[in-house]
Amino acid sequence: MSHDGKVTILWNQKVRTASTIPNNKPDIIISDKKQGTRLLIDISIRGDRNVIKKEAEKIFKYKDIITEIQRMWNVKARVISVVTWATGTISTSLRQYLSNIPGKYEIKELQTTAILGTAHILREVLMEMYITYFTGEITLHVAQIVNTEQLQHCVQ
Repeated sequence: MSHDGKVTILWNQKVRTASTIPNNKPDIIISDKKQGTRLLIDISIRGDRNVIKKEAEKIFKYKDIITEIQRMWNVKARVISVVTWATGTISTSLRQYLSNIPGKYEIKELQTTAILGTAHILREVLMEMYITYFTGEITLHVAQIVNTEQLQHCVQ
């Protein structure tokens, strides 16, 4: 919440509505009471090149909840789709979307974060594959050496 209590930022919160709406949990909701607006921000980092298609899907996904918010609270509401490619590539419309979000930010920071996140995920997955591979090798090696007679001799 802002110092003057006019702006509230919610993370991973469901939007309460009178009717049941399936897509009612955007990543971020910015509620500005002074301006009478609600921004629903949905963030995605894609592994493929369908960034523009994903932006359109996200906007369509929240169409019903936008209508319901405007009806229930008599405010202006809109969806802001923040989609970037895992390598930091962005769509040409991302700057336009981000211009609707209050505050200071730089596209470079978003791209850097996407790249660092991708690198982190790759490190984790590759390390898990490496450990699994070599643990499997050791287990197989031990199983080949130790037969039931050798195992019984070791237990005694």
